[in-house]
Amino acid sequence: MPAETALSIDTVPRRRWRIAVLLGIGVLVNYFDRVNLSVSHSDLYATFRISDITFGYLLAAYNWTYALCQLPIGVVIDRFGIRRIGRISTFIWSMASFAAALTPTISGFFGARFLLGIGEAPTFPANAKAIGYWFPPKERSFATSIFDSAAKFAPAIGVPLIGILLLHIGWRLSFAATGLISFLYFLLFYWIYRDPKDDPGLSKTEHAYILSESAGAQADTAIAERASLGYLLRRRKVIGLALGFGSYNYVFYLLLTWLPSYLARSLHIDLLHSFLYTGVPWLFATFTDLIVGGWMVDALIQRGWNANLVRRVVLIGGTALGLGILGAANARTPMQALFWISLSIGGLAAAAPVGWSIPTLIAPRGRVGAVGGILNFANQISGIAAPIATGYLVAARQSFTLAFGVAAVYLVIGIAGYLFLLGDIEPIPGEDHLAL
Repeated sequence: MPAETALSIDTVPRRRWRIAVLLGIGVLVNYFDRVNLSVSHSDLYATFRISDITFGYLLAAYNWTYALCQLPIGVVIDRFGIRRIGRISTFIWSMASFAAALTPTISGFFGARFLLGIGEAPTFPANAKAIGYWFPPKERSFATSIFDSAAKFAPAIGVPLIGILLLHIGWRLSFAATGLISFLYFLLFYWIYRDPKDDPGLSKTEHAYILSESAGAQADTAIAERASLGYLLRRRKVIGLALGFGSYNYVFYLLLTWLPSYLARSLHIDLLHSFLYTGVPWLFATFTDLIVGGWMVDALIQRGWNANLVRRVVLIGGTALGLGILGAANARTPMQALFWISLSIGGLAAAAPVGWSIPTLIAPRGRVGAVGGILNFANQISGIAAPIATGYLVAARQSFTLAFGVAAVYLVIGIAGYLFLLGDIEPIPGEDHLAL
């Protein structure tokens, strides 16, 4: 890197990183609301007398409304902005956790999870767009990894903490506790978040640095290109990215929702230790997300490495490591299981921040929210399928072997999508440019 460029980076204020941390805290809280259900299996069974199949549907209930909101929510975020939509969504998701704590029926519990999906639907598309606003491309992988790694750190600490809380005060109060934490985040987001052009505390020097590369300027200054939702859905790059990230999210949600049950049933670990052991793979995933997918990718690009090659190697290589889930299917001891699961989710976690930075790099100008919505729609279709399919397969086979095998097949399809459809990571032309 040239000396003058390094000097300019060193002298630029760092207010933008406050936004990255804010988004990371939001995802951390967001996932506390999600994992509290996975640790409540036994208590919910005792309260509502539900089967494995019903529990699988309950695990996926959140994802139904979350997925249905993804395609329109990207357009809504592009229209009304991150700040306004973020305030509304964070308030809704906090109320959903309180509703789950109070409901007397299983149908009411389903309703609370549906509401949670609506409230949390804007989170990742809005975060991806916010990173595009606040960071130049050479810093986006690490900035993205701050909020994406929070999705791994949340189950690492959330499952043990919420599990211990549940054992001491019961499942209803544990849901109320996550509702309170969510409401506190709503207040924090309301107070802090502004777009760069609306933030009075952002210096002109830092704003100029954010806009120093043309790709980074698109969200603030450029006129949006014409690119309808139907047009974007037909682009090979969007399809390839959606397939690859969908396969990642299938494994992610399989482990997020069923890992404590897998450890308890397949390896005969008591409930408390299954909560504690669950944290190990997620801690490793937090590390690979931040260090490999975030810091290392940006460091190599800033040192002059080919940005497209670096991102593709980490994206495809990390997803390939996800196939380690096949090793977990045949594990006979807790250590074997934790090794293979850690390899699988660790590789996928390294690929995740690269994947989430791609909408800002390939979307036509002003359409990052829409591309992010398409990406997260594919993710949540997988998030719906994974817990339900796993519930049926485990109920039928009394084993997780086939469930993990299905996940591996999906990963192979996702890798093919990255290789043959996504291709080089470069902007998609708008409809007007295509017509020329």
